[in-house]
Amino acid sequence: MKVLVKLGGSLVDAPESCDRLAGELAAAARDGISLVVVHGGGKQMTRFLAERGIESRFINGLRVTTPETIDAVLKVFAGSVNHELVAALIRAGALAVGLTGIDACLVEAEALDPALGAVGKPVRSNPELLNLLCGRKYVPVIACVAGDRRGRIYNVNADQMAAACAASFGADVLLFLTDVEGVMDSSKQILAQLTSAECEGLIAQGVATGGMQAKLIAASNALEKGVRRVIIAPGAEMDIVRRALAGENVGTRLIQESLRNA
Repeated sequence: MKVLVKLGGSLVDAPESCDRLAGELAAAARDGISLVVVHGGGKQMTRFLAERGIESRFINGLRVTTPETIDAVLKVFAGSVNHELVAALIRAGALAVGLTGIDACLVEAEALDPALGAVGKPVRSNPELLNLLCGRKYVPVIACVAGDRRGRIYNVNADQMAAACAASFGADVLLFLTDVEGVMDSSKQILAQLTSAECEGLIAQGVATGGMQAKLIAASNALEKGVRRVIIAPGAEMDIVRRALAGENVGTRLIQESLRNA
């Protein structure tokens, strides 16, 4: 089984949470799962910039990325956050390898909006490096930084990065581990299962906004590109990786419309 797990930045910010999840991911890899990890780090980025007197500005939930901010993106996402997570996975017994989308053109991006500066959207993902590493039992750990063929560097939304990698990698499951229990309806009840059409409805109705809206759009894109199952699950729950992959009713499962009644 091929699985891509996206870890929210808040889950890897606390050492206890990071170590617990690293242990769960390492166990999955030992069980024979071909595992790829993508991580965010927005909370750490905001803190890093604030400590240097740099204000974080956002447009529609996306961080405006100036030249000095892209330097921080490399230091935080590709540097400290990535390598601390890699170290935690190695400590848990996994053969983890730290990467960005820049490496071997793993994820190619283009500018999303001039007003956002160096914020990119994935336009292509090349799975050869992931297949090579997973075939040798390594666990690629990818920071949400991408590039293009002209050597430009982009800050990329981690959910979009995860969806692009999952689709090209041919993941059977894309697991978003977040700091919420799942996708909620207008009554604040967790929805056990959704299709892409139902995700669009939640967004159109203003029920899913902000980070959840971005996550649902990324999840829908992954489903459209062949990922069979997407799960949005609470990363704070114990043994969440095994339980989600075993099909336990945790969080929200997003499936292709054709599988609704399968």
